[in-house]
Amino acid sequence: MPLMTGAQYIESLKKVPIEVYALGERIADRTEHPLIRPHVNAAAETYNLAHDAKFSDLGVATSNLSGQPVNRFTHIHHSAQDLVTKVKMLRLLGQRTGSCFQRCVGFDAMNALYSITFDMDKAKGTQYHGRFRDYLKFVQDNDLMPDGAMTDPKGDRSLAPSQQHDPDQYLHIVERRQDGVVIRGAKIHQSGAVNSHEVIAMPTRALGPDDKDYAIACAVPANAPGMVYIFGRQTNDTRKIEGGFDQGNASYGLVGGEATVVFDNVLVPWERVFLAGEAEYAGPLVERFAAFHRQNYGGCKSGVADVVIGAAAALAEYQGVEKAPHIRDKLTEMMLLSETLHACSLACSSEGKPTPSGAYVVDYMLANITKQNVTRYIYEIYRLAQDIAGGFLATMPSERDLRHPRVGPFVEKYYRGAGEVPAEYRLRLGRLLENMTCSIAPVESMHGAGSPQAQRVMILRQGDLEAKKRLARKLAGLE
Repeated sequence: MPLMTGAQYIESLKKVPIEVYALGERIADRTEHPLIRPHVNAAAETYNLAHDAKFSDLGVATSNLSGQPVNRFTHIHHSAQDLVTKVKMLRLLGQRTGSCFQRCVGFDAMNALYSITFDMDKAKGTQYHGRFRDYLKFVQDNDLMPDGAMTDPKGDRSLAPSQQHDPDQYLHIVERRQDGVVIRGAKIHQSGAVNSHEVIAMPTRALGPDDKDYAIACAVPANAPGMVYIFGRQTNDTRKIEGGFDQGNASYGLVGGEATVVFDNVLVPWERVFLAGEAEYAGPLVERFAAFHRQNYGGCKSGVADVVIGAAAALAEYQGVEKAPHIRDKLTEMMLLSETLHACSLACSSEGKPTPSGAYVVDYMLANITKQNVTRYIYEIYRLAQDIAGGFLATMPSERDLRHPRVGPFVEKYYRGAGEVPAEYRLRLGRLLENMTCSIAPVESMHGAGSPQAQRVMILRQGDLEAKKRLARKLAGLE
């Protein structure tokens, strides 16, 4: 099948309805509902990029399975250059959408499963890798968008999955049958789940011998019987229903359209099962996936930061302060922080190494450093943007007030910018910055791909303190 365009992707979703709810109502067409459509548009850009001749090296890759061109979001990394190209692609898409384009989790899930299933087969004589290669070819041949689903509700976090009072707090196998496994539970915070073709579920943590039923990795069609989606609320989300520029980023929305995905006794055929009881491989799978996903953040977030920096700089011009030394210094600092994030992503990619499967993985330590920096630097970028913009980000009148016959002239008069800049220009940029810096976006930067403490655990584990102590002892003459 030829690579889909964005429009073809949207049409493909229309042909496969799912059971999805938002604001207490079931949604008939997930591609047309105003709460969801901007996120659909953002994902569609990942398909459009594959047809952009200027960036064909970013959006398209050559499949290691078929030798044919495939959308890079379905590709398995087979060199450090593949990893670097991924980061550059993510930055470009961040610049184009100013939002989350939602395909990274499924992308990273496929890359983690590819190498981990190979390791399992070699060590345990299982048949998971062959199954996964067949599934991957199906995804590539049909140019599908899989959603990666990892985060469980977790219930009582002081207890292991098998010790929970409600066993469904972690996705688990409830029945093994001749034709497959039946699974039950939920995955939460799932970016792009409501506009994906497939859902790839994985464990969310390392597991012990008593947690074998929770060691499940598999793929299900988004519309499989028992799959239910509950679309999450976002800050000011009803502005999408109202329409107009008060949305801030009307075309592409805010972050990734996260949803709760319920697996209500879903049957998964064996050919779509890639881990079923091998608890000792849950931890390595989670770590590998997390490294890939943390690699991303210096790409997509630097792209989004480019938009924020541009909006702050343009607003400074509209307000007549663009030449003030302190404004120029703040813009410089924002660019320094953004490029540092990008550099971290490039570093962990350039240091990528091959696995026994032939697929490449990023440098774990540097990938975790990347995400740890995002949890700090992006907040500073947003703070500086708000500083430059001024307090009107939180108090400006609505577009309806601007258009109102009685108060509209007052809004136009008192919100005009420097020179002949109309009020609408200031308000539009203000709404964009409000959307990008005063909403769910900072929270996603903090907790997406794991909270800061998760990265610090990995940094300490990867840091090899014993080796550093040996270096110090040798120079101190203590060896």
